[in-house]
Amino acid sequence: MESIALRPVCEEDTELLYAIYAGTRSEEVAQSGWTPEQQAEFLRMQFQAQDAHYRKHYPGAAFQVVLQSGVPAGRLYVARWAQEIRIMDIALLPEYRGRGIGTKLLGDLIEEAAAAGKSLTIHVERFNRALSLYERLGFRPVEDKGVYYLLSRDPGAAGCA
Repeated sequence: MESIALRPVCEEDTELLYAIYAGTRSEEVAQSGWTPEQQAEFLRMQFQAQDAHYRKHYPGAAFQVVLQSGVPAGRLYVARWAQEIRIMDIALLPEYRGRGIGTKLLGDLIEEAAAAGKSLTIHVERFNRALSLYERLGFRPVEDKGVYYLLSRDPGAAGCA
């Protein structure tokens, strides 16, 4: 696998981060029957609302761009708390999915959480295709939030990292 690195998000990344977000929602929004302009407007509004939510509710979190061989491939947002590491968001551009990048990033976070004796958590939509990946890596549902599950991986949990 080519090298995977992280760097902090900067102001110039707004359009990149929007493209990553839109790439996670485009199939869903395409079914709306809206025009491409309406879809883009909706996605832009949702992206801005999500960003504002993350920045308000996760002060001190790490907002990072995922790089593959120096090229932006996705985003990883992580909050590190006293007893828990929360993956707020992990998303890759469509052309970088299925290459093992997400598994590598999750494996690194699993190792970090295990070394710190902390649980690793993430909210996942119940129909997200990545749910089976999380389960394979040892995450288990701990709370049903309707559209989302809160998944947790205890520091000593078994799973293929």
